[in-house]
Amino acid sequence: MKTTLKLVAVLAVFILFNSTKASAQGCVAIRSTGGLCNMDEHPDSTTLGGIWLFNSNSRYYRSYKHFVGSEEQKQRIELGTNVINHSYAQDLTLTRIFNNRWSFSLDIPVLANSRSSLYEHGGKERRLTHSFGVGDVTLKAYAWLLNPAKATKGNIQIGLGLKLPTGSYTYQDYFYNTGTDGAKTLGPVDQSIQLGDGGTGITTDINTYYNFSHKFGLYGSFYYLISPRELNGVSSARGGTPSAKALANGSDIMSVPDQLMLRAGANYGLNKFNFSAGIRYECLPVKDLVGGSNGFRRPGYITSIEPGVTYRISKFSIYTFVPVAIVRNRTQSVPDKISTQLTGTNSHGDAAFADYAVNLGVSFKL
Repeated sequence: MKTTLKLVAVLAVFILFNSTKASAQGCVAIRSTGGLCNMDEHPDSTTLGGIWLFNSNSRYYRSYKHFVGSEEQKQRIELGTNVINHSYAQDLTLTRIFNNRWSFSLDIPVLANSRSSLYEHGGKERRLTHSFGVGDVTLKAYAWLLNPAKATKGNIQIGLGLKLPTGSYTYQDYFYNTGTDGAKTLGPVDQSIQLGDGGTGITTDINTYYNFSHKFGLYGSFYYLISPRELNGVSSARGGTPSAKALANGSDIMSVPDQLMLRAGANYGLNKFNFSAGIRYECLPVKDLVGGSNGFRRPGYITSIEPGVTYRISKFSIYTFVPVAIVRNRTQSVPDKISTQLTGTNSHGDAAFADYAVNLGVSFKL
C-alpha cells in the first residue's frame, strides 16, 4: 500500500512540475499549457531517486469574443468582423527525479494555430493564416524546501529555469487584399499565433500543497516568466507598411512580454480518481519586471474556474482540465497610453478571448 501511494505521489508531483505554464485563451499571446496541481502524498524515500517521468499534454481553445477592458464587443460577432483563433498545443515533457528533493525537466511544445479575420485581408473577405512547428523549449530545475521525510502533510517547491527562443517568431503566411488583381502579401503572422516570442526568458515557480488526509487537500501555484528583451524586431504590419500611428506609439515592432499565472484550489481522491476544483488567473502584464515594455502586445488577464479529474492506473495517470473563463479583460498597453497622450483621446485596443480551454494529458513512469 505504501509503495502504491509513493508511486501515485511521484506521478502527481510530475504533473505538478508541469502545471505552471501560462496559456491565456486568446489573442493575449501567452503560450504553452497547463495541467493539474494536486498531490496525495509527498514521496518520503530516497529510493524514489533515479526515476524518469514522461508527460504528454494536449491543449485546445477557440477564441472569438472581443473585449476592450472588461467590456465585450458583442457587435463584432453580430457583424462578422470578429477574429477567430484556433490554437492547439502538444507539450511533451521529460522529467528526471534525482532524489526526493531535486528534479529537472525538459519541455518541448509543438503548436498548430490558425487565425481567421477580415481586417487582415482587406476587410471584405474572411481568410485564414496558419502556423505550425516547435515552440519555445523550457529547461527547469526544482527543489522542495522542506525535508519530505518530515513534511508529510505539506511542502513548498521552488523552480527556476530558462525559456529558450527555439520557436519561430518570424513565421509567415499570405495576406490577401480585395483588389481586382487578387494580390497577396507574404508577411509575419499575428503575434497570437506566432510559435515563439523571440526572447530568452527566466522562469520562476512556486508550488505548494497541504493534505488534511490521503483523500482531501489544498494546492497552490505561482508562475512568472521574466522576459528582459523588449522588442524582437518583427514588424506588426503583416508584410505591409506600418501606419503613422504605429510608428508614433511604438507598436510597429512586436514586444516580448512577461507572463504570469496563479492557481489555487482543492482536490479530493476517490478510489482511482482524483477530483479537483480551483481558480486560475492568467495575465500578460502591461509592463515587464525587467527591460522596456513598449512594442506591440495585447496585455490582459483571464480569471477562470478550473475543474479537473484524474484517473490513475498502474504506472499511468490520465487527466482532463477545463478552465472556464469568468472574467476577461484586455488592459491598456504602453502604445495605447502613448497614443492617448499624443492625441488627447483615449486609445484602448481590443483582444479576442475564448470561453474555455481543454487540457487532456497522460503521464507515466519510464
